[in-house]
Amino acid sequence: MSLLQALVVLVAGVAAGTINTVVGSGTLITFPVLLAVGYPPLTANVSNCVGLATGAVSGVYGYRRELVGQRARMLRWGTASMLGACTGAGLLFVLPDSAFEKIVPGMIALALVMVALQPRLARAQAARRKPQIETREGGPVAYGFGYLTGVYGGYFGAAQGIVLMAILGLAIDEDVQRINALKNVMAMVVNVVAATIFIVVAHIEWEAVGLLAVGSTVGGQLGARIGRRLPPNVLRIVIVVVGVAAIVQLLAR
Repeated sequence: MSLLQALVVLVAGVAAGTINTVVGSGTLITFPVLLAVGYPPLTANVSNCVGLATGAVSGVYGYRRELVGQRARMLRWGTASMLGACTGAGLLFVLPDSAFEKIVPGMIALALVMVALQPRLARAQAARRKPQIETREGGPVAYGFGYLTGVYGGYFGAAQGIVLMAILGLAIDEDVQRINALKNVMAMVVNVVAATIFIVVAHIEWEAVGLLAVGSTVGGQLGARIGRRLPPNVLRIVIVVVGVAAIVQLLAR
């Protein structure tokens, strides 16, 4: 890897760490960059996952204030994510890349509609609930979707944050910033679990991993600062814009 290529990978790591913390889909930046500098797809995928793991941890730390009081949620949803990540990481060595890539654009599009309509859907659900039921905290179906998102995240991971924001926004009654913080925890669990598996069983390009790790760690802190200052409606708009860009990029591949 040349000095210029190393710089590009480092900058891509910063951008991915920032976007992952605010929204998700940072992999759509770093994965193509790793391919462009010459890594084969499977090596690029697993090295990207390992390299972005520290950025995921950094993003969670940056959003630590919004996680206060959410310990039980983190345990429930984090367990679903962990199980899904183990499944998805295993599938990476069984299924062809095209298997999931064919359904990713549709998943992201559905998630964007859910994010955009979340306030209206939440109000409609609240109107139908019995008076004694004051809050939504998810259930088996919601956790099932969390597991499936973990499967996808362990396999490829692009835009899993967008899907998680949609699921969590409909599953629980909570401020969008606190939902975003919980999303970051779930994405971190998936990233760290998958990265651990890949380190043991796959070939890792540690030069790329080191550059992505440094960049994404810085980006995680930047993303927390930026995301926390965005009003709920603006954050939803950012999610939709990034999601549409992700769909376009995936369809153009």
